[in-house]
Amino acid sequence: MMAAASVPQPATGCASCTAVCCRLQVLLIGDNEVPQAMTEWSDWGGQVMSRRADGWCTALDRRTMRCTIYARRPQVCRDYEMDGAECIDERAAFMQRR
Repeated sequence: MMAAASVPQPATGCASCTAVCCRLQVLLIGDNEVPQAMTEWSDWGGQVMSRRADGWCTALDRRTMRCTIYARRPQVCRDYEMDGAECIDERAAFMQRR
């Protein structure tokens, strides 16, 4: 029996990114340059990026789907690899929920 071929995923770039990671909770650790107005304290006591009522990060420009504080974004956002395994999994889960 032949194994089913996996369907290749198209590469994600800035122009095709759906910014699904901007719906994840972002824990702020250590020094960061995030504007205080874009942060809040979680109910478990950690400082996090605040999110709008619809779940999207307050730093995301919903018109362009790009980060408005990209040069000053938190370290966890810098470390999140576009098109990495977590990114692909998160996009797939988001699409299933839609």
